[in-house]
Amino acid sequence: MSFGAGPNGLLWKDGDEAVDLSGLGEVFAQATLNPLMAQGRAAWREATAIARAHDGPRVPVAEAGLRLPFDVADYVDFYSSLEHATNLGRMFRPDQEPLLPNWRWLPVAYHGRAGSVVASGTDVVRPRGERKAPDEDAPTFGPSRRLDFELELGFVVGVSTWLGEPVPVEAFADHVFGVVLVNDWSARDIQAWEYVPLGPNLGKSFQTSISAWVTPLALLDDARVEAPAQEPPALPHLAGGRDWALDIALEVELNGETVSKGNARSLYWTLPQQLAHATSNGARLRTGDLMASGTISGAEPGSEGSMIELYRGERFLEDGDELLLRGHASNGVELGEVRGRVLPARG
Repeated sequence: MSFGAGPNGLLWKDGDEAVDLSGLGEVFAQATLNPLMAQGRAAWREATAIARAHDGPRVPVAEAGLRLPFDVADYVDFYSSLEHATNLGRMFRPDQEPLLPNWRWLPVAYHGRAGSVVASGTDVVRPRGERKAPDEDAPTFGPSRRLDFELELGFVVGVSTWLGEPVPVEAFADHVFGVVLVNDWSARDIQAWEYVPLGPNLGKSFQTSISAWVTPLALLDDARVEAPAQEPPALPHLAGGRDWALDIALEVELNGETVSKGNARSLYWTLPQQLAHATSNGARLRTGDLMASGTISGAEPGSEGSMIELYRGERFLEDGDELLLRGHASNGVELGEVRGRVLPARG
């Protein structure tokens, strides 16, 4: 049960079928969800109720002509999984504490490239860039040798704010329309050489894939659970939002084989805390802003949300590999899938 966008207007996902909503009025005849998302929480609930009750023209989802469901205004990607951050810290800094000093005090993030966000089903071209292996004397330029996926949960902003207006954790549901699944494709070798001192850039900016369906936040109320305890307690401006962990089972398939099973409820920093942090300096929200959780990894073997963790850096994506990400909430709501195939580098 989710909203999408097709050739004639908005669509509603009902199982394996897409219901055409374009005849229900002007807001449903738009090319993207942005006009609906800008209307606010009461309008979202009304539109969701109308969509669920509408028995309009239907086609199989595979024939619906899906497109990017909303125009992406800005894109921010967080680093909110304790297990993921710990795993990478142990790999990259084996003789030090795995978590950097700021990690437990704020949800670390980087600002991504909105123009590189694409809908599920879009192939990813292997990126080219500078990379330098530890045993090489100098960097070289060429196709990434360490292409990876990252399994994430994203949320989409509907109601904008003014510049200088922070959004407290308790106002999260007044501004956020819904959630999507996210695959933040990552070129680990390009990232490792470039990220010091300013963070991910070309190792991340080549493509980010999201589900073609946006699940309204209100449909996940019954899937809310308590988040893991935080120690030390968050500072006052980030306190709260701990009842906003989402019990969403996550799964990754690589070439038809399930390689990871996890759950979004394990995130250390919740979605409301992420939004509060992103706006705590007065940064403006715009309709269509996409914010992603960062890789979601669990504590159990086989719940890691990236290849670098699953295979300890010994295996990465090859040309022709196909990834499929799925999400299923505990209340029965299925999130849209994210599918993508790796194509050889160009040039």
